[in-house]
Amino acid sequence: MNASQPRLSHPYEALTPNCILDALESVGFEPSGSLLALNSYENRVYQVSLNDGGFVIAKFYRPDRWSSEAILEEHSFSQELAEHEIPVVTPLQREGRTLFEFNGFRFAVFPRQGGRTPELEQTDTLEQLGRLLGRLHAVGAQQTFQERPSLTVHHFGYDSLNFLLKGDFITPEVKTNYQNAAEEALQLASQQFEAVLPRNIRLHGDCHPGNILYTDNGAHFVDLDDARMGPAIQDLWMLLSGSNAEMSAQLRHLLKGYRVFYELDLTELALIESLRTLRLIHYSAWLARRWHDPAFPHHFPWFDSPRYWEEQMITLREQIERLQQPSLQL
Repeated sequence: MNASQPRLSHPYEALTPNCILDALESVGFEPSGSLLALNSYENRVYQVSLNDGGFVIAKFYRPDRWSSEAILEEHSFSQELAEHEIPVVTPLQREGRTLFEFNGFRFAVFPRQGGRTPELEQTDTLEQLGRLLGRLHAVGAQQTFQERPSLTVHHFGYDSLNFLLKGDFITPEVKTNYQNAAEEALQLASQQFEAVLPRNIRLHGDCHPGNILYTDNGAHFVDLDDARMGPAIQDLWMLLSGSNAEMSAQLRHLLKGYRVFYELDLTELALIESLRTLRLIHYSAWLARRWHDPAFPHHFPWFDSPRYWEEQMITLREQIERLQQPSLQL
């Protein structure tokens, strides 16, 4: 927001329906007046109907999260992927620009492109997703991000834990035990990263099944908002689930397609549980950092409950056991 504007109680207080429609009009779109808020918490995302009967997706970036340069780097990456015919939703351009500003809000506009989540129990689906990720990583490995951060134990893990400990978030009766479990888990994760020394490439960064959508034309990637530098296995492990035997089988099918276009360094398999640990702690810190946004207490009412932190402590202790076990085998 501009320094001259009054400080608001939460970052989206001024993002009214009229503001959204006026923002679209300011860059040449003609909204009909109909809006539908989509399921997004970090940013605000809306389906907007247009006078010509079409629809666009308007994404209003959370103030102060990314610099404009980092957002444009995300846009550039998605366009680079599209140029290599990798199916990804890219922002629409107006006069050569993809990032716009209106009343202090930065926003981008995307074509509407829905779909269904992938059926990961099907082996041919896993092989297809492996091919897509292999192609994405082959492009991602060609350059490096300059404005976007890397996925590290320090940034995702220790910074997140320190934020939680400094704030009044963790239930007092489990705070010490939670801290001890988190610190032990992060120490083990640090040791694994130091042992592997993975090569960092440009990643999707948040490649869970909800960010891959299927249509009759096949799969496509959405939401590169968390794109960053990191080990390739980060974009693969979130597609795995179940027992070790089940995850090994799933990974074999993913890699059957993946290796057609890019070769995974198999030493990175040792990082899967470390990455899972980082995601757990980072997720709690993400909720804490956004707790002043009314959408978060409304949609995540369990976050500040004793039960949540007890479950997190137990989960981290289970992670400590997993971190000490042999890594996933093909």
